Amino acid sequence: MEREELMQAVEAMIFASGRPVTAKALSEILDTDTKEVESAVDELKEKLIERKSGIQVIKVNDTYQLATLEKFYSYICKLLDNRPKPNLSQAALEVLSIVAYNQGITRAEIEKIRGVSSDSALSRLLEYSLVEEAGKMNAPGRPMMYKTTDDFLKMFGYTSLKDLPELLTIKEALDEEDGQIKIEEDSLDKED
Repeated sequence: MEREELMQAVEAMIFASGRPVTAKALSEILDTDTKEVESAVDELKEKLIERKSGIQVIKVNDTYQLATLEKFYSYICKLLDNRPKPNLSQAALEVLSIVAYNQGITRAEIEKIRGVSSDSALSRLLEYSLVEEAGKMNAPGRPMMYKTTDDFLKMFGYTSLKDLPELLTIKEALDEEDGQIKIEEDSLDKED
């Protein structure tokens, strides 16, 4: 198969699938090397950019998918059904960040970190498919564990969890605040 035809076949298959597809799956169907498929995907990405296309190839973990450019989101919403982007509360964002940095975490562990109930925020994240169940912990009561989804990666523009920003240590946070930590008295938990 010629290079141009390979790129066209890859584009057609990714488009027709409507979901993320691995390079391995594409290479098996096209009976070609995975590296050739990955190279064809890279070339397709470049051609879409050169052409100033309204679509792009995105990579999430080890999969490829065609997606619209983010700047056209509002138009697409109007065309489809006027659904706004999920509006996440501060609590939902806190829970999402805890899950993102602690894959396979239980609700009780999330609540221990936050210090408050997280049922509502966790339910909202499950509803938006930003978080999913990751099995049950092998512990008394067999609590459900949670992890982020590929939709989370797509929404925040990450290719994989390795792209998450590093968390600051307490020392780094102190240095950024000129050695000062501001703690409001009413936010401190009082122990009996």
